[in-house]
Amino acid sequence: MKTIIQTPDFKANKTLIDFVQDNVGKLEFFGNKIIEVRVCLKLDKSSERENKICEIRLVIPGNDLFASKQSQTFEDAVLKTIEAIRHQIDRWKDSKDRRFVKSPLQ
Repeated sequence: MKTIIQTPDFKANKTLIDFVQDNVGKLEFFGNKIIEVRVCLKLDKSSERENKICEIRLVIPGNDLFASKQSQTFEDAVLKTIEAIRHQIDRWKDSKDRRFVKSPLQ
């Protein structure tokens, strides 16, 4: 699984990059068909305290999965986004499994 981390609005320090890589790497246990993970950390230019945005796109066979969350810290935004992606992976795996199960009426 390839991981790409982008920070267009700022220069991220090594601890933040390591935190993102460690937590995103755990997604591989939930979906073994993940080809690539693209993480984008952004700063919202508003006056709100919750101005850190994390966007994650999973490249998988078929349709990609995407989630975006906003929080006061990047670490919290990353964890919230990963949780949202985990739910999408579960739903994707369930729908994929249902396609291959034959109906008892057939």
